[in-house]
Amino acid sequence: MTLAYPLALLLLPIPLLARFLLAVRAPAEAALRVAPGAFAAALPARGGGDRAGQAVLLAAWIALVLALAGPQMAATREVVTASGREILLALDLSGSMLKEDFVLDGKPLSRLDAVKRVAARFVMARRGDRIGLVIFGDRAYVAQPPTFDVASVARAIDIAQIGISGRSTAISDGLGLATRRIMGSDATSKVIVLLSDGVDTSGKVQAADVARLAASHGVRVHTIALGPEDSENQPASRDAVDAVALRAIAEVGGGTSFRVRDMADLEAMAATLDQLEPNPMKRPPLLYWRPLWMWPGALALALMLLLATWRRA
Repeated sequence: MTLAYPLALLLLPIPLLARFLLAVRAPAEAALRVAPGAFAAALPARGGGDRAGQAVLLAAWIALVLALAGPQMAATREVVTASGREILLALDLSGSMLKEDFVLDGKPLSRLDAVKRVAARFVMARRGDRIGLVIFGDRAYVAQPPTFDVASVARAIDIAQIGISGRSTAISDGLGLATRRIMGSDATSKVIVLLSDGVDTSGKVQAADVARLAASHGVRVHTIALGPEDSENQPASRDAVDAVALRAIAEVGGGTSFRVRDMADLEAMAATLDQLEPNPMKRPPLLYWRPLWMWPGALALALMLLLATWRRA
């Protein structure tokens, strides 16, 4: 802790100097002689009470001078400013996302819960970016408009539930809504992150065509294919991921395609995506001084009120 105005401490001896310089000296000879004790009742009381009052008054003066000296403590604060980047997450909420083929701490975990854990953590680390969330099943909806409040986006991800947008997989609709929403942004960097575990089953246009349109407007599209089985290797599997289609979307969208089969892949994907879209707001913290003058100031005020109440009583 330091003092902003240490020279203010020179005011401390003022009460002592005032008492010495302004002391009342008795005259050599009294102008009027009266009997001893005639005015005893009118004189202020002397003794321990008066000394205690002087001690309280002196303590209040010391506290007031200390407040004037400006005590302060060094503190740090993170510097967070707008990065100029806007990221829209397009999250698949089809029925297949309920399948529990992920494992965390030895316990089965659904695809949606696994994505929620990693996506929410990824979003919370994007302070300075404008983040939004689009969810899709049969239809696509904007669950959270782009905002700098990353905590609200993380909450929107956490409360997302299967069935609110249907149980099919309209990838092209979800990607199309995200593209239409982000194209009108004035951000200098625009990114869509598409997370899906299925095949485009209800879209009216090809998802790759939507990604090509997004790329033509300066929007980069990353795709994340979720699930242990691929439609290439397991064509008969109902929950197989069309990794080829998702890879093609990323290629025409100017982004990167990630293949996620387990929690380890999911964690590695989040780290790689963070490197592909680095956050320029990771700056050294700002050092500043936190003022503490209000504490001795409050003490001085309390002591003066105590003294005034005491003398009135």
